[in-house]
Amino acid sequence: MRLKQNLWTKVVAGLIVLGLAVTGCGTQAAVKASAVKQSGPVTLTFWHSMGGVPGKTLTTLVDKYNASQKDVQVKLVYQGSYDDAFNKLKASPDQGPDLFQVYDIGTRYMIDAELATPMQEFIDKDKYDVSKFEPHVLNYYKVKDKLNSMPFNASMPVLYYNKTMFKEAGLNPEQPPTTWDEVEKDAKILTKKTGDQTVYGFSQAIYGWLFEQGMARNGAPYVNNGNGRDSATTASLVNSQSGVDLLTKWKQLVDEGVAVNLGRKTADTQKAFGAKQIAMTIDSSGTLPNLTTAANGNFEIGIAPLPKGSNVADSGPMIGGGSFWIMKSKPKTQQEAAWSFVKWAMEPSQMAEWAVGTGYLPINKVATEQDTFKEFIKKYPAYQVVLDQLHNTPENRVTQGALMGVFPQARATIETAIEQAVLNKATPKAALDDANKKMTDSILEYNQTMGIK
Repeated sequence: MRLKQNLWTKVVAGLIVLGLAVTGCGTQAAVKASAVKQSGPVTLTFWHSMGGVPGKTLTTLVDKYNASQKDVQVKLVYQGSYDDAFNKLKASPDQGPDLFQVYDIGTRYMIDAELATPMQEFIDKDKYDVSKFEPHVLNYYKVKDKLNSMPFNASMPVLYYNKTMFKEAGLNPEQPPTTWDEVEKDAKILTKKTGDQTVYGFSQAIYGWLFEQGMARNGAPYVNNGNGRDSATTASLVNSQSGVDLLTKWKQLVDEGVAVNLGRKTADTQKAFGAKQIAMTIDSSGTLPNLTTAANGNFEIGIAPLPKGSNVADSGPMIGGGSFWIMKSKPKTQQEAAWSFVKWAMEPSQMAEWAVGTGYLPINKVATEQDTFKEFIKKYPAYQVVLDQLHNTPENRVTQGALMGVFPQARATIETAIEQAVLNKATPKAALDDANKKMTDSILEYNQTMGIK
């Protein structure tokens, strides 16, 4: 489906109503041949959403690329949060970048709106080998066995815990909890009250991604039709028994006083963990550098796989993060140049530097053989848990991750439901029933607006 101008206008209007607030060898001959016709190098505009430590690491990589050759120069443009960048592109797609980093949940919309040249076209043309890439990462971004984008910053949720506090509480720091019931049991032992001060056993941000991951870990799909991968989704499944059980346990921990609600900002929970105000938290593997900085050597950080429900089949979490998209509206020269940079960024050396500098997963498996990464693992041996979880996760429709064009606002909807339950404004079942209806209505309206049947 080629999106016509009048349909595009309807799409933008419809989405506003719904509440939408990179192994290759450097620059290729094709790019050089195109660049010769120009007065200088091909300049690429690259929109990204990497702030803090990841932003500094990305800048270092881009500077390294620009200095390595003269044919292509990449101009980094920070666009704020993933949501901010995504909404800027939707508002004016023709004024967008040459290369765009889009978060995982933007995948379905980017495909439906036909804003990018499928990465598979460049892969097939160059006979580019992706066999060395992590299959679980590739599978998230594959839609009907085709890569429309190239995964770049990939992460998984893990349980971080304070090993020092575990020892002090008489718990074995080498045996972290593996189920939610065990989290509850350990949290009760770890919670300490001294006067007006309380150190809580557990906390996690009210972040929709964590709820999505919890359902996947328990083997439950998020939306229908094979998680939106067999065919376009038409209904949300967040109020399934798995979803209700997950939110019920979340609320129970808070009600029991062994977990503290610190709101939606993950940075607040990370800060509390670093300050030893909480003993355990669930967050992205990509936050390890931030948590290490926050801990400041005051305690040893442990990493464990994402906990699962006590009476569910063993499954695994999904991939989070973002990927590279080459924009279709740009000239072929720009697109080829963007593909050149993507291949360079995916080389083992760059992937190792990216993983070490950020905590994101090394998508190119050869990156783990680089000295840089080996030194990283020696310094942070607990990170091996992240790699093991990645490799032990089964491949199925649930762990592949859900696809829906209204994912950004759906995530906000589930966060509101979590708040309502945790703050005792609604039961977990009632809160999720309401969220489920709103999400399904949004999905159906999106499908109608985009002409999806």
